[in-house]
Amino acid sequence: MLRFTAIITVLVGLLLGSFSGIGAGVAQENETLTTPSLVVDLDTGAVLHAEAAGHPWYPASTAKLMTALITFQALERGDVDLSTPVILSHNAMDQSAAYAGLKVGNAMTLEDALYAVLVGSANEVAVALAETVAGTEAAFVDLMNAQADRLGLTATHFTNPNGLFDQKQTVSARDLAVLGRDLFQVYPDYRRMFRTAAVTIDDKELISYNELITRYPGTLGLKTGFVCSAGRNIVAIAERDGKRLLAVVLGATTGRERSERTAKLFDDAFAGNLTANGQALAELPNASETQPEDMRMRLCSNETAAYEAGQNRRYPMGLPGAPSYLKDPVSAPTYSFQTWFVPQPEFVPVPSAKPVQAVELMTTPQASGAKFEIVPPSKPPLPRS
Repeated sequence: MLRFTAIITVLVGLLLGSFSGIGAGVAQENETLTTPSLVVDLDTGAVLHAEAAGHPWYPASTAKLMTALITFQALERGDVDLSTPVILSHNAMDQSAAYAGLKVGNAMTLEDALYAVLVGSANEVAVALAETVAGTEAAFVDLMNAQADRLGLTATHFTNPNGLFDQKQTVSARDLAVLGRDLFQVYPDYRRMFRTAAVTIDDKELISYNELITRYPGTLGLKTGFVCSAGRNIVAIAERDGKRLLAVVLGATTGRERSERTAKLFDDAFAGNLTANGQALAELPNASETQPEDMRMRLCSNETAAYEAGQNRRYPMGLPGAPSYLKDPVSAPTYSFQTWFVPQPEFVPVPSAKPVQAVELMTTPQASGAKFEIVPPSKPPLPRS
């Protein structure tokens, strides 16, 4: 009798568990999430659309926009120039995501490094660039946070120059819009870098994840980013008939969703369907006391397929049978360069932040008479298109 009761109990448990699993699956598949988005008039700062724009979010590689800004400031001060060597240190190569095919000791000009970071999103090069500009990665991050304070980015805190995940590293759509607008308006000489579609490093091509550059006419750049906890982020600028707009979309599920949502926001704003409500970008509040939404379980787990299905129903643009806001591919500038090699023994210090035309390194601590000279190219390579 006890055995019969136990069998019945197990069968009932399995049956209830099956129904529970089906219910949970339906709930997950029906789940959708409104992630932050923002559109502003680039020239006036007028807000045309804002949804959860002040909610803290993980930046992913959009953090590299601040890395660019700090580097541009160093260029303006004359601390470095575009031909300053940037050398891949052991610390720079010690990144969890380094996929540009580089090794410790690979060197490039600072201009090359900016293209590698802003177009190819090379995480290791972002760290090497930080070390070149500020001496150490930590000192560079201090500069990033000081600049965030000056710009009033109250939801923003940086812990590294490349955007790799850290729970303490946050932004908001509002803050990214302020940052992107400042970059575009204050440093026009470097806009060309943001609208470049691909960079080739030593014959390895890295294509920009900003699909708008080649699929949305009038796109002027900026930056995308992805880590599991952030989803797919973008800060983009587009121009049409003399009107310039800046859009931010955070937490998209797929690259298609990110590009299509951003293109639709641009289309709606250019068509006059999104209009100013009297609020300026600088006046948008941040919800700094709230915690960022962590997208990891939705985007990088066994729950991903169900969540993505729900988001596809919410944002079907570009899927078979649905209209697309992207256009046929158009040509865009590309950039190519070759690195050279500077041996990096463990004891060799990080490269100086000051421009140097030659570097003398000891081959070993004992070989006091053995020296060699590394001379970078006299002229940085020109972009190709």
